[in-house]
Amino acid sequence: MRYAICFTPPMADPLSTVAASWLGRNVYSGEPTELPSICGLTASEIAFHTAVPRRFGFHAVVMSPFRLHPDMDEAQLLKALMHFAGAQTPFEIEKLEVARLGQCWGLMPQIPSTAMHLLAASIVQEFDAFRAPLSEDEIERSDPDRLTAPQFSNLHRWGDPHVMDEYRFHMMLTGPLNQDAMRRIEAPLRDLFEPCLAPPLTIGSLALFVEQESGAPMRVHSQHPLGKISATKRADRIKRAATEATLAPSPVPPLSRMVAALMASR
Repeated sequence: MRYAICFTPPMADPLSTVAASWLGRNVYSGEPTELPSICGLTASEIAFHTAVPRRFGFHAVVMSPFRLHPDMDEAQLLKALMHFAGAQTPFEIEKLEVARLGQCWGLMPQIPSTAMHLLAASIVQEFDAFRAPLSEDEIERSDPDRLTAPQFSNLHRWGDPHVMDEYRFHMMLTGPLNQDAMRRIEAPLRDLFEPCLAPPLTIGSLALFVEQESGAPMRVHSQHPLGKISATKRADRIKRAATEATLAPSPVPPLSRMVAALMASR
């Protein structure tokens, strides 16, 4: 079994819905979904070109798949991730766009997010103790001969070449494509995804992904909200109390009404 720490939007987010349709699988339930009807592309073509990201599910990897260290277990990992997430502050990536990633299409920020980069680096450092050392086969599968010197160093130190300064936030939408497929898929992808990319992307949680066995589809094991849940709930109560105090007709001064409404909401 392998685990990965990733970002994926909440289940009800429109971006999650569109991505599940395009990839043909819901990353939360693991169930297949109906492929979209797109002029110029057959369902079999979409299924073929999305086979790779369909197995991994719609996500941006933060800490790539790893086997647990023999001294660690899942309960410890979950507890550590819950505490880590609770100490973080949610933030936004201003604008995602459909972008070319080598021979693939995916989603990337128009402007690199410093907050996301720092979060990713912190996670790799914080959870390195949970990662079993790479086997020789796993190192070979990373094709070390093609790596740059920093990537090679990252592979042996952190188990992933594309971390720290080499990290790039991205969400894959296709596998490798030939030039003809790259051209044919671009416009349909933009038409399908761009309506969901107008608002900023909120990074408000981390997802623990699980791969039950080698080659099995990955899916969300659990979602971990960023920030203290209790503090978030209290902020919501204060906001609601302020709204009620503003709307309620009363001779009581506004500040007193706010305090009274807040006390009543507890």
